[in-house]
Amino acid sequence: MGQTLSEPVVEKNSDSGGDERLIFGVSSMQGWRISMEDAHAAVLDLQTAAEDGAAAKPTTGVDKRLSFFGVYDGHGGDRVAQFAGEHIHQIIAKQEAFKKGDIEQALKDGFLATDRAILNDPRYEEEVSGCTASVGILSATKIYVGNAGDSRSVLGVKGRAKPLSFDHKPQNEGEKARITAAGGFVDFGRVNGNLALSRAIGDFEFKKSAELAPEQQIVTAFPDVTVHDISDDDEFLVVACDGIWDCQSSQAVVEFVRRGIASKQPLTKICENMMDNCLASNSETGGVGCDNMTIVIIGLLRGKTQEEWYEEIAKRVANGDGPSEFRGPGVHHNFDDSDSGYDVDMDQKSKTFGGNQRGRIILLGDGTEVLTDSDDTEMFDHQDEDKDLDSQVHKGTISGRETDSKPSADAEKKEGIYLEDHPVANSFLTNSIESKETTAEKAEAKGQ
Repeated sequence: MGQTLSEPVVEKNSDSGGDERLIFGVSSMQGWRISMEDAHAAVLDLQTAAEDGAAAKPTTGVDKRLSFFGVYDGHGGDRVAQFAGEHIHQIIAKQEAFKKGDIEQALKDGFLATDRAILNDPRYEEEVSGCTASVGILSATKIYVGNAGDSRSVLGVKGRAKPLSFDHKPQNEGEKARITAAGGFVDFGRVNGNLALSRAIGDFEFKKSAELAPEQQIVTAFPDVTVHDISDDDEFLVVACDGIWDCQSSQAVVEFVRRGIASKQPLTKICENMMDNCLASNSETGGVGCDNMTIVIIGLLRGKTQEEWYEEIAKRVANGDGPSEFRGPGVHHNFDDSDSGYDVDMDQKSKTFGGNQRGRIILLGDGTEVLTDSDDTEMFDHQDEDKDLDSQVHKGTISGRETDSKPSADAEKKEGIYLEDHPVANSFLTNSIESKETTAEKAEAKGQ
């Protein structure tokens, strides 16, 4: 954890925009940290923003109009993050693959080219900082996500969180294999006992092997890329740094954003409320809620007007269209968004460190961390939790009625169908049901 201030800096840097394809809101906040090391980019027209203008436009194979959104979480300083925020979208748009319409390859080439640009710039000759990069390029029909590090991009699909990126942590099997093959090691979940993520822009002290390709270095800027075809169920994309994801699961963020939309809040206001909700009430929480925070929300209009999009989501929420079982504490951490497409609490599975341990670490409203001995289903009344979440979400409502988002019985039945092929989710749901049945049986026996 970095050094903290005596009082948090809660002023927000917010922006918004949109066109007939999408709308967006973005906000960032320094919080408890002594400096702001996050950067971001929100570029509605990527081709126009690229330095080469028309020369950078894809000529084939992709929708002609593209938008770009990126979050860059700096560490060891802000210079690399600031460079990424100002230039990475331009560098991607200059790649030959981009001009040919191969956006997936352009993202891969662009991330590595950004690293080279910094390394070859004499102004950064002794630069020691680095940053994550989680970026989305959106057309009218597709989302392309490139990710290096532990910032994250998550799609809201009719109320369900679908990860479009996956955190690069040193203890991950594939990441650890690359690190050790390049001559590094992982100690206490950190690269060479130092860096808590395994891919990043910058961090050149971990990229010194002349014999290895950029993708094979101890730490690499090479991104994972996900391509997603936009459907009618896709509602919005959230891109945020770990200052958000360390406090909230992907599913909790999707539900929070969705309720804000249902109550007709501007996307910037939802971003600001989310950061306020994650901010620790004191700086003694072990770092959770004390980090810089940046979040971008992109609404996918899918041929609708902005007003129609808001109304559609409000109706879906009112009708209980969305998940009901994956709701833990309002603010917590230690989450693993697996490639199954479901948001699963890491603490429901075996711990990577410290042995098998039931329960989870919870950040209470006063900033206190508590290690529990029980699962969420034994500790929390989900209806009470929803009320608490609603009280946070409804700050800043500008118009429209508030809706009851409690799922209907039919919606809960659909949930079982949606999760039937997911063993971890099924185990969690089975334990939840058994816990409720046991509680009911005990109550009945006591009454007799």
